[in-house]
Amino acid sequence: MQIRNAVYFFREACKSIARNHLLSIATVSTITICILILGMSVLITLNTSTFLDSLESDVEIMAYLDQDLDNAGVKDVQEKLESLAGIETITFVSREQALKDMQETLGKKDYDLESTLGKNPLPDSFEIKATDSHDVPDLAVKIEKIYGIYKVNYGKGIVEQLFSTARWVRVVSLVFIFLLALGAIFLIATTIRLAIFARRKEIYLMKLIGSTDWFIRWPFFIEGIGLGSLGSLLSIIILAAAYGSLLSRVDTILFMPLVSGTNVLINLYLSLFAAGAVLGIIGTGISINRFLDV
Repeated sequence: MQIRNAVYFFREACKSIARNHLLSIATVSTITICILILGMSVLITLNTSTFLDSLESDVEIMAYLDQDLDNAGVKDVQEKLESLAGIETITFVSREQALKDMQETLGKKDYDLESTLGKNPLPDSFEIKATDSHDVPDLAVKIEKIYGIYKVNYGKGIVEQLFSTARWVRVVSLVFIFLLALGAIFLIATTIRLAIFARRKEIYLMKLIGSTDWFIRWPFFIEGIGLGSLGSLLSIIILAAAYGSLLSRVDTILFMPLVSGTNVLINLYLSLFAAGAVLGIIGTGISINRFLDV
C-alpha cells in the first residue's frame, strides 16, 4: 500500500465516521455491549473453570491398612505404592494422628474422644494424590489389590460425577462464548451495513470510474477497525472497573475463589481489544461485499 493511498484511506475513514456520526455511535455502542457481554461470559467461564480445577486437584485416595500389619508390612506397602506410575505424593497417617485429626475436626477442646472410645478404632492409612486427578479411579483399583490394604476410599461415584460435570460445564461455556461471538458479528455487521448503505451511491460511482474492489474496501475496513477498537476499549474500561471493584470487596463468591492474577486479566483484556477489531473487520467484510456487485 502506497503512503499516498494510505493517507487517503485514513482520511476517508475519518470523514465517514464524522459524516455518519449517529451510525458511528450506534456501531460503537453495539460493539461495546457485545464485547462487554462476551467479556463477562469469559470471566464467568474462567472463574468456574478455576473452581472446578481446584475441586479436581483436591481429590485424594485414602488407602486403609490392615490392623494387624506391622512396621515392616507398612514399609512394604509404601514401597509398592511408590512403584506405581501416576502418583504424585504419598503421606503416611498413623492411627494416632488420624484420631488427633478427628478430635480437631470435632472442635471441642473439653471433649476427649480417645477416653470416650476407650480404644482407638482407626487404622493406619496412606493419603495418596495422583499426578492427574482423572487417573484416580484407575489408581484406586490398582491400590486396592496391594496386599496389606483392606479398603480404598476416594469418593467413588461422586468423583466420576464431578469429572463429568466439569467436562460438560467447560463444553457448554465454550459453546456459549462461540454463540455470543456469532451474535456479536451479526449485530456489528448489521450496524455497519447501515453505514455502508448510506454511501452506496458513492461506491457505485467509484466502481464506474474504475476503482478496484480493494481500493473501495480499505476505508471501510479502517473505519470498522477503528470503531471496533473504540467499542472494545470502552467495554474493557467498564469490565475492568466493575471486576476490579468486585475483587476489592470480596475474594470468594459462594466459596468459589475469584480469578485475580494480573497476567490472566491483562491477557483477557488484550484479547477482548483484539476481538473488537477483528469483529469490526468481519462485520465490514460481510456488509460491504454485497454493495460491490454492481
